[in-house]
Amino acid sequence: MDADTTQARLAAVPLFSGVSPAALTGLAAIATPVDTTPGQVLTQQGAAGSGLFVILEGTVVVERPGRDDVELGAGQFFGELALLTDEGVRVARVRARTAGRCLAVPRAAFVDLLHREPSLAVSLLSVLAERLAATSA
Repeated sequence: MDADTTQARLAAVPLFSGVSPAALTGLAAIATPVDTTPGQVLTQQGAAGSGLFVILEGTVVVERPGRDDVELGAGQFFGELALLTDEGVRVARVRARTAGRCLAVPRAAFVDLLHREPSLAVSLLSVLAERLAATSA
């Protein structure tokens, strides 16, 4: 996938819809495509978190003990808490339900990008606040 295609795909994700073109260019440069196979574990609860995944194609299942499983698909993301904490651990197991493709965004490179493109932080905080409100209700 070329940089322009990656940037366009990221721009379609609600998390990044309000960020500047420069931020999207930077994000596309640090994102790595990951092809998934059905049943593949992408994150394991309790493991160290290292970044965010954006789902481009296919579906994944988020499994948390004591809660209903949640299915996510194209345009959605998971692992965002790992972007904001140095030693954060994964709070859920996420496995691919179908074959698909994600973009992996590593924490260290994302933090560097945040310093150059603060619009990313504003967008991320908005989404985190919405998710926190949904889990607190």
